[in-house]
Amino acid sequence: MHAMQKKPVLLLLVLSVAITASAQQAPTAAPTTPAPATPTTPAAPAPAAGTTNITGVLAKAGQFNTFIRLLKSTGVAQQIDNQLNSSGNGLTIFAPTDNAFTSLPSGTLNSLSDQDKNALVQFHVLSTLIPMSQFDTVSNPLRTQAGNNSPGQYPLNITAEGQQVNISTGVVNATVDNSLYSGDNLVVYQVNKVLLPSALFGSPAPAPAPLAPAKKKGKTPASSVADAPDSTGDASPDATVSVAAGRVTGGGVAVLALAGVWWAGL
Repeated sequence: MHAMQKKPVLLLLVLSVAITASAQQAPTAAPTTPAPATPTTPAAPAPAAGTTNITGVLAKAGQFNTFIRLLKSTGVAQQIDNQLNSSGNGLTIFAPTDNAFTSLPSGTLNSLSDQDKNALVQFHVLSTLIPMSQFDTVSNPLRTQAGNNSPGQYPLNITAEGQQVNISTGVVNATVDNSLYSGDNLVVYQVNKVLLPSALFGSPAPAPAPLAPAKKKGKTPASSVADAPDSTGDASPDATVSVAAGRVTGGGVAVLALAGVWWAGL
C-alpha cells in the first residue's frame, strides 16, 4: 500500500520535470513582416571630366555680359562647347569686357548682319591653345575661326614683350589685360578692346592708278609732223603774220616784173 502511494508521486515528479524542461526551451519566433524600404533620391550624375561651358566661365568672371549675349545669339557658344568636349583640340578665346563694347561708336553692332556678327565673334577665337608664355613664339598673322587671314580680311597679329601682349587687327590695337581661365584645353584672356577685323570695319583699299600708254618705237606718225611748229621757231603771232605778208608781196613784185618784160617786147 505504501509502494502504491509512491508511484503517483513519482509520476507527478516526472511530469513536472518534463513540463519544466519544455518550458525552458526557446519558443519559436513568429515571422515578422519586413518594414518597407525608404525610397532614396538617386544622386545626380557627376559631370564628366573635361566638361567646360564657355558662357559659364565668362559669367563667373563677370563684366562680359555683351560678349555672352553675342556668343549665345550667334550659336558660337554651343560650337565652342562642342569642340572642347568632343575633341582634343585646344582653344584660345579673347574676351572683350562690357566697357570695351561700350567704347564702340554708337550703333556699331546694330549695323552688322547676323552673318557679320557671327564672323566678329569667331574672330575672337583661335583653334589652338596658346599659353601666355608662348605668345612671343607665334607666327603672324594668326588664323582665327573667322577664316581668311590675308591682309584686308581677318588677320590677327600678336606681339609680346615680357608680360605685355599686344594684338593688332589692322583696325584696332588691343592689349591682353589678364588670363581669366586656363584648363580643359581652353584658355580665356581678357582684352581691353573689341577686336574689329579689316573685312568688316577696314576702309577699302584704293583702286590702282591706270597705267600710262606705252610709247611706240619707230617713225614719228604723220600727224605729229603736221602738228610740228613752223621752221620759223617759236615766233609770236605778229611775226607769223609778217612773214606771210612778205611772201605775198614778193609774189606781186615777180608778177609786175614779168608784165614789164612782156610790154617791152611789143
